[in-house]
Amino acid sequence: MPAGHLYVARRLTDTVMAELPALGLDLTVGEVAPPSRERMLADVAGAAAAVVTLTERIDAAFFDAAGPQLRVVANAAVGFDNIDLAEAKRRGVVITNTPGVLDEATADHTFAMLLAITRRVVEADRFARSGEPWIWGPTMLVGLDISAGATLGVIGLGRIGRAVARRAQAFGMRVIASHPRLEVGTRLDGVEIVDQAELLATSDVVTLHVPLRPDTRHLIDADALASMKPGSYLLNAARGGIVDETALIAALRSGHLAGAALDTFEGEPVINPALRELDTVVLQPHIGSAGGTTRDNMCRLAVRNVARVLAGEPAETPVPLP
Repeated sequence: MPAGHLYVARRLTDTVMAELPALGLDLTVGEVAPPSRERMLADVAGAAAAVVTLTERIDAAFFDAAGPQLRVVANAAVGFDNIDLAEAKRRGVVITNTPGVLDEATADHTFAMLLAITRRVVEADRFARSGEPWIWGPTMLVGLDISAGATLGVIGLGRIGRAVARRAQAFGMRVIASHPRLEVGTRLDGVEIVDQAELLATSDVVTLHVPLRPDTRHLIDADALASMKPGSYLLNAARGGIVDETALIAALRSGHLAGAALDTFEGEPVINPALRELDTVVLQPHIGSAGGTTRDNMCRLAVRNVARVLAGEPAETPVPLP
């Protein structure tokens, strides 16, 4: 591998950090916390490669600061909405992401959120910690019996969506899905493909597994929320911008939705204060992939992509450029 400078915007997992010197590159490594914009643009100067995360905005200013020798930007995430792909193509920079290695962990966490909101786990925990006297009763903190014929609607039946569907089927749920490239009326691994309107109207729980693009921003808006089955639940472990949070808050306050569990937010890392005030919402700080082995694999894949590109080989998981 040719000598060069590798910029790592944020510290990776300890395991992968220990492996970086073997690359034989000059290293500039940020802290655990996201770098300031000014620090990032200063530190990336002269880099042949960069490993970044979804918190870093990779745009024309970033490419300018890096310089013309920049060959690859490896995003340690499956999504890449933080990167200006058109600008990367114009500069001849390879962009990579980390698909596949986080599917199961994200599906696990999605299903954990499903159980937490439908069985009121977090609400019950707050109540138990409050010290308020209580006596068990038949109507106390009653939630949804997901194994008693409840329907899960999966919007986006990609790798993560299919992994969530498998978990739901194991719990006895009926699973339906909508996906733009799958024909309505067909079945895939026991999942019935329906259109989005039918999915929203008939699902007890709706879970989102689509990328954030211009056509999916506010995919779940006021009209979509109004069309959801009364008393149903919404899960989002994809990207915050897919949901119109103002409309979601209104649907929760009105009681039209029974609850929501969110791992991503429109203004992330800032969370709308109104969401924090609602007992019917489970809030998570974007930790869908936060399994130890999974995070190691994500970081290691990002570094492998850097090594391959700098060695003149095709990237292992390149992002298609427009």
